[in-house]
Amino acid sequence: MERQTAAMRELSRRAFPEPDVAPEDATAPIEQARVQHRRQAPATEAAALRRARAERAGVTVASAPRSRQGTGEAA
Repeated sequence: MERQTAAMRELSRRAFPEPDVAPEDATAPIEQARVQHRRQAPATEAAALRRARAERAGVTVASAPRSRQGTGEAA
């Protein structure tokens, strides 16, 4: 039984290796997403306010094409 347990643990380690330890000053992916969201929030809010004001004024506003994140291509 112990031999089977040891074999299963070894297989588990091979299948699911421990992730590399990140440097202390590196941010976690979720934190990077939060920072990006905080940076984009004011621009998004300003665009929404412009659209709402234009709609209230009865003006049709063509929105600028959004770029894909990281590629610089238009969506």
